[in-house]
Amino acid sequence: MPQSRLNCSRPQRFQQGRLHWSVWLLVLLAVLIVAGIYRARAARQAAVPVAPSATPQLRLAEADLLQVQSGRLSRSVDVSGGLRAVDSAVVKAKVAAELKSLLVREGDAVKAGQALGQLDPTEYEMRLRQAEQTAAAARAQLDIARRNLENSRGLVSQGFVSSTALESAVSTEASAAANWQAAAAAVDLARKALADTRLIAPINGQVSQRLAQPGERVALDGRILEIVDLRQLELEAAIPAEKAAGLAVGQTAQLTVDGLAEPVTAQVQRINPAAQSGSRAVLAYLRLPSAQPGLRAGLFARGSVLMDERETLSVPLSAVRVDRSEPYVIRIAQGKEGAEAQWQTVVLGVQGQVLREGRLQAAVELKSGVQAGERLLSGAAGTVVAGTRLVLPGAAPALASASASASAASH
Repeated sequence: MPQSRLNCSRPQRFQQGRLHWSVWLLVLLAVLIVAGIYRARAARQAAVPVAPSATPQLRLAEADLLQVQSGRLSRSVDVSGGLRAVDSAVVKAKVAAELKSLLVREGDAVKAGQALGQLDPTEYEMRLRQAEQTAAAARAQLDIARRNLENSRGLVSQGFVSSTALESAVSTEASAAANWQAAAAAVDLARKALADTRLIAPINGQVSQRLAQPGERVALDGRILEIVDLRQLELEAAIPAEKAAGLAVGQTAQLTVDGLAEPVTAQVQRINPAAQSGSRAVLAYLRLPSAQPGLRAGLFARGSVLMDERETLSVPLSAVRVDRSEPYVIRIAQGKEGAEAQWQTVVLGVQGQVLREGRLQAAVELKSGVQAGERLLSGAAGTVVAGTRLVLPGAAPALASASASASAASH
């Protein structure tokens, strides 16, 4: 029974093997058919002509264009700072004492030599009396010494005393004279200290600050009053080191002062010969006109100093590209197929401001590279690749004929 079953399974396995090989042959035939189809399609696509790529075009707006013009280029430097009085003074205590009275307040006008207040003079009056008494005693001793000297001279001439006694009398008289002179100087010092208890205005002007009040004990050199003369005001401005070389005495500036509707004209009066440590800035002092209504010390002012002007070719600073080793501009050149972008290297001069379209714009001088009247791309157009076709405002872009032939070939 088992032998018969084994004989029956052999034909079945043979039939299964034939079926397996048939499936593999069918798969291989399908792969060959698909590969042939793809090869034929690739051959047809290669036979169709490909349209050449059209040249890139850029449509421009009016804001993207500018023209190289010859104009007046002005160089200036910005200044700012607080106004201060040219003549000002601080009234200080010349002696240490209690502030007895103060006769003026902020805003009061004073004149040079006017009494402003009084320090307590009691102590200094006593010192003056003491010095006067000491000087009187020294004077009496001097008188005695002089009389003794005269007597000694008479006795020496008569032979009653020796020359040694005369020399002693001479020395005593000289010592008494020196003591009296020292006492007299002490009187003068005490009298000056008493006079220093009176507070006197050193200049004409107005009181800007009261720094002490009556009843306070004021130390030596203690600040009591501040006086400013508003007839002459100036602006102290810090000028960067790279721009200070073009600054000169006599140059004018237009300043805008807080609180004033109209600009104020100032003039460079002085320039500090040394730069500041740290910032390396140079201080310039601009004098404002005298008796200008509304001007006060401490007001903030800002403006610009006109250093020079020149007639030259210039373009807005934004039109110059600096992303290469040398600065360049993008000019609009006329090619065979129309306007196209062209990079042009330029040599730059000084920077300044030029009046364009009714307002001042930052500009730079062009020494070489372009001519007057040439058209350039402004900074608003960005960086454009050299050779790009440009469509100027009002012109229609040219259609690429190759696109039509490519469409026909595809059909």
